[in-house]
Order: sequence, then structure tokens, then C-alpha cells
Amino acid sequence: AVPKVTLVINVRAGGLNAGERVWLPSLTADLLKEGTESRTAEQIATSAALMGGQVSIGAGSDETTLALDVLSEYGPDAVELLADILTRPTLPESELERIRQNYLRNLSVALTQPQALAGAAFAALLYPDHPYGRTFPTPEQLRAYTIEDVRSFYEENFGAARTHVYVAGQFDRAAVEAAVREALGHWRRGPDPLVMPPPPPGEPRLELIERAGAPQSTLRVGLRVIDPTQPDFMPLSVANTVLGGSLTSRITMNLRETKGWAYSPGSLLTPRVGVTAWSENADVTSAHTGAALTEIFKEIERLRTEEPPEQELTAAKNYRNGVFVLSNASRGGLISQFAYMNLHGLPHDWLTTYLERMYAVTPAQVTDAARRHLDPARMSVVIVGDLETVRPQLDSVEQLTPLR
Repeated sequence: AVPKVTLVINVRAGGLNAGERVWLPSLTADLLKEGTESRTAEQIATSAALMGGQVSIGAGSDETTLALDVLSEYGPDAVELLADILTRPTLPESELERIRQNYLRNLSVALTQPQALAGAAFAALLYPDHPYGRTFPTPEQLRAYTIEDVRSFYEENFGAARTHVYVAGQFDRAAVEAAVREALGHWRRGPDPLVMPPPPPGEPRLELIERAGAPQSTLRVGLRVIDPTQPDFMPLSVANTVLGGSLTSRITMNLRETKGWAYSPGSLLTPRVGVTAWSENADVTSAHTGAALTEIFKEIERLRTEEPPEQELTAAKNYRNGVFVLSNASRGGLISQFAYMNLHGLPHDWLTTYLERMYAVTPAQVTDAARRHLDPARMSVVIVGDLETVRPQLDSVEQLTPLR
């Protein structure tokens, strides 16, 4: 294989730092690509292409990420290019309108997609009055953003104290390290990472979103749980895998294979800083919406009361460890693991002890984690679907009675 090196620079500046100004971090990320004090957007793209790569920049809930994958010999040049983009952007007003129009199109498309609507409603229920709960801006908001908004977001949130640089692959270590010090050593310190834990969630809620005539209902069932630094996060992640985290998991087999009501249901843990969301997501035939919810709650309750058999548990742990090993097999995957450790403040041996900690999880620990953290009485439910069909079915779902 051709020797390559992957560079990633993460800045702790994302949705969390934008308050109610949803998508402003993404707008800033897209404008970073549009030129520096010494390079045009075209020159940035050409420089990257000559090194065998292309610059990608994006913003998420907690971080803005700049990445570049190049031929090994260009490691130091790639550092200089990414650092130039990061520390000396022009954030040109001339490109704002074009990017804004793209965003307005993307927004109007997203608002027609049931999964997107369900996800946004679910986030708002779990994280009320917090940036983690804000998924979409309004079109009016997008139209109102000015280049001053972008530039002030950059000025107030970007700096060395919030930045991690990752380099993985084959490279001349001394040369790359020297390039990092040269390119970023004089950058302003800037603010420390923002710590802003979400306020406690309110009472669990049921939210129904009308999609008249929809043949399927899009479901989100879940709640806030512990963050990855907590000792029982590992047993909880195994509990998630047993419930809905793989193709052979209980809810998936129940709804998909046994009942034939859903094509690809699944559950996941979505960690943020200091908190995680657990959710079961499913698209089920409209006529079986209520029954599917009953089955989901039944499977959760069963795991909370009966320890999983050793064979099923071993399969779940093997699956998790297989995913872990595969995700560490690529340069980008390995960087993602270190970035995850840094974002969540995990200890340095988190990576090296992962497999053995996973294998050490017992059936009792899984049931205990499910009992403590996956309580159906604390779960919120979002349903996007044909409410005329859906509503009458909900009376039969006993877990929903207190939510109405």
C-alpha cells in the first residue's frame, strides 16, 4: 500500500458554544475552507490535491474538525496547510450567501424526513433549554446570520487551549512535530473548553408529530443515561448491544424477524460531554405502532429482570470487541478513538484495557446496568406518523399511560 498519513485537528468549538445560534458553527466551518491570508480557496484545494488528499472541515455538537489525508512525504506540508486554514482564515463575506442557500435547501429537505423530525423532537425532549437539544435552525435564523456572526463565533471560540492535533500513519515524527510547533506554536491561547452540562431533564413526555397517510411510524424511545467516564458504562453498552445494538439483538429480532413489522430497528448510545442519550429507533408499519412499542418495553423490562444467558452475552461482547478492533484498524479510526478519549476525559489506558474490560462484564452487571439506567418509567417517546391510525393504538400501551 502507498504510505499515507492522516492529520486531524479538533477544536472544542461546536453547537455547545453557539447557544441558540443553531448551525452557526457549521457555517463557520464551511467558511474556513474559503481562503486564508495567503491562499485562496482554489489554492487550498490544489495544495491538498498535490499532496494526494483533500481538506474536510465540519462542526458537530462539541467540536470543529479539520482533516487531511496525504502521502507520507507531505506530512509537514499538510500540517502547515491545515494550520494556515485554522489560524489565519479570511472568512470571506463573498461566499456566505452561496453557503447559506445550500443550508436553506438542506434544511427544507431535512424537515420532510421522518427520521430527522423524530431525532430533533427527541433531542429537544432530552435536553430542554440546552444546545444539545437544538437540531435545526429556523429559515429566518439562517437568513439572519451575518459574516460578523461567523467572525465573532470564530474569534470567541477558537484557540490553542481548545485544540488537539492528531497524526496517524507513516510519517517522519521529528519533521511533523517540528512543523506542528512552527505552525501552531505562536497561535493565541484562546479560551478554555466550555463546560456546560445540560440541566436535569424534565418529566418524560410523549410527542406525536403528524405525517398524514404515512405507511410507517417513526419511533424514538429513550432517555438520558450516564456518560462514558462512569464505571458501569461498559455493562450498559453491553446491555444496549443485547437489546438493540446489533442485527441479532432482541428488539431487532422481535420486531424484524418474528413480527415482520420493522425493517431495521436498532438502539444506540450517543455520548455527549457529561451525559449520554440511549434510544431505540424504529420505523414500524402504522397499524402495528402500539404493539411495537409494547414489544420494545417488554424486551427492556425482561433484560432488567432476567440475566442474559452466557452464550448470548458472549456473542454480544464478541460483537462489541470486533467493532472496536475494526474501528482501530484505520488511521482515521484510531484518531477517532483518541479524540473520543480526550473529549470525554477518559484515562490513557482506556484504549489498551478496552477488550479485557469488555470480556470481564458479567450477566449480573448487564442486568444491574439495565435496571439502574434503562427504566421505562423515565423514557420519553416520539412518534412521527399518521396520527389518525396511531392514536387509538396508544391506549393499549401501558407504559404510555402516565405520559398523556
